[in-house]
Amino acid sequence: MDQFDITFETKCYEKDWKILLKTNRLEKMIEFNQYPFKEKILYINNVNDVNEVKRSADKLVERGVLSSYVVVEEFAKKALDHFQINIDSFKGGYYYSISELVSIYLCKTNYLLHFSSDSILEKPFNWIDTSIVKLNDDERIKVANPTWNWNYLEAKQESFKEEELFYLGHGFSDQCYLIRTKDFNKPIYNEKHPFSERYPNYGGELFEKRVDAWMRNNNFYRITYKYGSYIHQNF
Repeated sequence: MDQFDITFETKCYEKDWKILLKTNRLEKMIEFNQYPFKEKILYINNVNDVNEVKRSADKLVERGVLSSYVVVEEFAKKALDHFQINIDSFKGGYYYSISELVSIYLCKTNYLLHFSSDSILEKPFNWIDTSIVKLNDDERIKVANPTWNWNYLEAKQESFKEEELFYLGHGFSDQCYLIRTKDFNKPIYNEKHPFSERYPNYGGELFEKRVDAWMRNNNFYRITYKYGSYIHQNF
């Protein structure tokens, strides 16, 4: 099978950057996917001393763990203008959302894989090739992810269809997503849907809520890989 053109990206902020950059956490997050990513990028968001974080990130670039890193605020305004989003519309969700938007805005590859800093595959397995083949079989499918926290029954219950490798459903999570960049690099983030109001109030009008609304309004789907899980656990 031909290799797909994919960027791996994750983000760090003040409370977790040392875990990502001063342990082997980030290296394992990447390696467990068993995929030769074209780009491996860290987005630095909302830290106290950006130069200190950059020095640690430089060491990972030197070792080849990362290909590069980005300071989110340097591109935030351009991303918001591109996506036609008013910063006041986040209603408290800005710092939960801006890194994801900047990463999509800057992505140069056909596909983008995002992991939140506190999410990691349970073990090494390759779920990416089969997921992209399925994505490309149906334009209505906009996102792929492994099952979350071993909740296979929950993933099945949330789906409307089960296939050999995947559950098909409507939800979206910013803990982990694999997308076609072109689908998300558009001004799609100003929609609302009643079911999307289930996201926590403290997050305001955050990125994942906006994507969920867009997907539901347009009857788009996500696929959830049935034979492997990621673990999301707050540090």
